[in-house]
Amino acid sequence: MRIIFTSDTHGHVFPINYATNSHENSGLFGIAAQMKGEKEKDGNTLVIDGGDSLQGTPLLAYYLSHMDEYELNPMAEGFNAMGLDCYTLGNHDFNFGYEAIRDFAKAMKATLVCANVTDKKGDLGIKKHIVKTLEDGTRVGITGAVTSYVNVWEQKKNLVNFEIADPVAVLKDELAELKGQCDITVCIYHGGFEEDMTTGDKLSESDENQACRIARELDFDIILTGHQHLPIEGIFLDGTFGVQPPDKAMRYCVIDADYVGDSDEKVLKGSTRTSGGWSVVSYLIPVEKEYADFDKIQAENPGLKEMNEKLQVWLDEPIGSLEEEILPEKKLDVALKGSRVAAIFNQVQLELTGADFSCTSLSNEPLGLHKDITVRDVLGIYQFANTEEVKEMTKADLRAALERSAEYYDYDETTGEVKISEAFLQPKVEHYNYDIYAGLWYEFDIRRPVGDRVVVMRKLDGTELSDDETYTLVTSNYRATGTGGYSSIGKAKTIRTYPDEMPDLVIDFVRRNSPVGNICNNKFKCIY
Repeated sequence: MRIIFTSDTHGHVFPINYATNSHENSGLFGIAAQMKGEKEKDGNTLVIDGGDSLQGTPLLAYYLSHMDEYELNPMAEGFNAMGLDCYTLGNHDFNFGYEAIRDFAKAMKATLVCANVTDKKGDLGIKKHIVKTLEDGTRVGITGAVTSYVNVWEQKKNLVNFEIADPVAVLKDELAELKGQCDITVCIYHGGFEEDMTTGDKLSESDENQACRIARELDFDIILTGHQHLPIEGIFLDGTFGVQPPDKAMRYCVIDADYVGDSDEKVLKGSTRTSGGWSVVSYLIPVEKEYADFDKIQAENPGLKEMNEKLQVWLDEPIGSLEEEILPEKKLDVALKGSRVAAIFNQVQLELTGADFSCTSLSNEPLGLHKDITVRDVLGIYQFANTEEVKEMTKADLRAALERSAEYYDYDETTGEVKISEAFLQPKVEHYNYDIYAGLWYEFDIRRPVGDRVVVMRKLDGTELSDDETYTLVTSNYRATGTGGYSSIGKAKTIRTYPDEMPDLVIDFVRRNSPVGNICNNKFKCIY
């Protein structure tokens, strides 16, 4: 038996980096062409996806705002070209509400398997589990689940027609149903490993990622994980074999399993025997640049090719300018000196809401802006459909949030060298969990211990923040949940919400304020 597994493809259908309009070795069409070129799928192969498909590229942003104009779904076209058999939902698939998921599910030829999601309308055709019989007679029992942290992160309006339960309890019930019906059990889990796979250290006390618990408490033969974007070629936990591909459809997992029972004679080199008696070995396969079938696959999807061409025209639409180009800002430089890109984001949020303070974060890649700005530039620097929330915060709440950002630095007392803390780099790169503030005069002394690095907290006019007053902080709906270690923000009272998505707000801001000058909306100093 062979499984080909993708996850967290995040809108990557074509091998295109839309921010730079250049070729990139990625995309569902690239995987489909490679699979056909290598003849990787036969009657004993299943193709499976682990979710987070509907967000991440301008192609999806464009499609979701022009759905009524098209009779095809770009992600479904890509997965259908791969011959996908089944898939589950990821947390980002809920970002655009019920209609976006229904449009996707209706266009998919594969079966949607997500046991812990209840569809109140009943239009999505969600199965709690399925049993697929392969050409050689092997019965494969498959169930799936998404992290229950969707309930924490997602806007309530997008979950009106869903109930999302704890995945562990639900998966236990589904596994019991599958026992006796199949020869091998597979769990598709849109969540990751809550422990460091090298040291065994616990990464978080939250239930965002529970793959280790699922492997230890249940006895699936194979668990296909996602969400963390980690390249995990294969690990073995208490009789369960697990994998995880990185994001953006740049690599996919190939898992080969042979039934050996209790015998060692047929165990493959480098493989591990599951508790069910299956010898399993896996590989992470990179997407290659050229495959002969790629042009043929594109030709079979003329509507999608036309959509992509219209998208490129839209992306190149001029919207305004800067007085001075912003060169790509290195991550450590941003943390030590501030960010002109973040200043724009914060200014947009402050002007929209009138809050006292604003905080924003940046994506993992170094970001800059050309002097002449297009839609492509904005969508390249702000890739998420985040909305805005205003929180009521005390001085203590703000200090706790600032101290979390101050954990970003690693300071060597002997050499005076400053680096980015491993806590933001391992096991997953999380530069996006470093927040930058506006409307605030604040200083970090990173020579001091973690948790005691905030040494100045004032308004821009120099007034000290008061222990007895409350303040308003605008942030993204993502950060408003407390995600990323910002529990003081998550626990704070939400006093206003706004439906506008940040990319649209930034585009509007640039149009109204061009040429945009250098924005100075905070006073920040990092002492070391």
